[in-house]
Amino acid sequence: MKALVGGDSGGYRLADDIHIPVPKPGTMLCRVHAVALSPYDAKIVDYSNTPGAVGGCDFAGIVVEVGEGVTRFEAGDRVLAVTFGLNPSDKAAGAFAEYALATEDLSCHVPDDLSLTQASSLGLGIATAGLALFQAPGLQLVMPRSASADQDTSEFVLVSGGATGTGTMATQLLKIAGYTPIVTCSPANNALCESYGAAACFDYHSATCGADIREYTANSLTSVLDCVTDVPTMKMCYDAIGSSGGKYVALESITPIIKYTRRDIRADWLMAPSIMGTPVELPGTYGRPSILEHRRFGSGLFLLVERLLQEGAIKNHPLEVREGGLARIPACVNDLRVGNVRAKRQVVSLLGG
Repeated sequence: MKALVGGDSGGYRLADDIHIPVPKPGTMLCRVHAVALSPYDAKIVDYSNTPGAVGGCDFAGIVVEVGEGVTRFEAGDRVLAVTFGLNPSDKAAGAFAEYALATEDLSCHVPDDLSLTQASSLGLGIATAGLALFQAPGLQLVMPRSASADQDTSEFVLVSGGATGTGTMATQLLKIAGYTPIVTCSPANNALCESYGAAACFDYHSATCGADIREYTANSLTSVLDCVTDVPTMKMCYDAIGSSGGKYVALESITPIIKYTRRDIRADWLMAPSIMGTPVELPGTYGRPSILEHRRFGSGLFLLVERLLQEGAIKNHPLEVREGGLARIPACVNDLRVGNVRAKRQVVSLLGG
């Protein structure tokens, strides 16, 4: 099959001689109809390229064969899934291919009113926002036990980078779980963030952004998810947290320059691939041991989100659909690398649907 793999001298290359993966126990072989691009795809190929490994994290397609033990899915089902490409321990694991493996308990049936193109953009956001909000080292908030759970904590939670793909997913999950999500974003994206459930939006360009949030929350903010994770946004988030302290969680490694400026704030960051329950074999601080609790959590999370999708309670991030198939993906990755993609997820259609 054709697949986009790590190049021998860096970057991605299009190959046409990659073996179609064989379903392992608990997985399904899928014909990929669409893939979505994320900042992870740009960062991983620059930081830790694995030559010959299939890239990509997000895809949707049609199940063509199920592996041993799979009971939730059968051939012909429409499915969205998350995986993690350029994986040194499993070079066939990526999404940027004509066929890809979906893990049964980290996948969702795609409802009839959602296209596979739309669905391809959801898996990584589900995994990342879910871990960041509801699992250690994330914020460890209380998650609803079912899609129809009725709870209202009225507790504020700040999402820094509310117009990002993870930001809009986090906002939706927080709203469903009974929290009051507030976000930072550009003023041009206020309406977008409000449409996903943000109770208030704050301009991260403003020098008083952190102070404005602290005033709005009456000095009560204790939980922050930072989807941007640079020094200015981390400082802003620290300024926003109330005087009683709290928890700050980022999606990238955090700088000690800000981390220890307030001893009443517990700051940490996470690696979304740990949701697979297998070791994250990356060099340096990005490596992680196997965290089986993350896999158990992911199983419940994807079942919950499947129900939410069926109910229409979760929607995808705004999309920018690109044509050109797998060969178009390197250009899309470069757009991410240089910051040309804002408030949208790039999706590349392979077969449509």
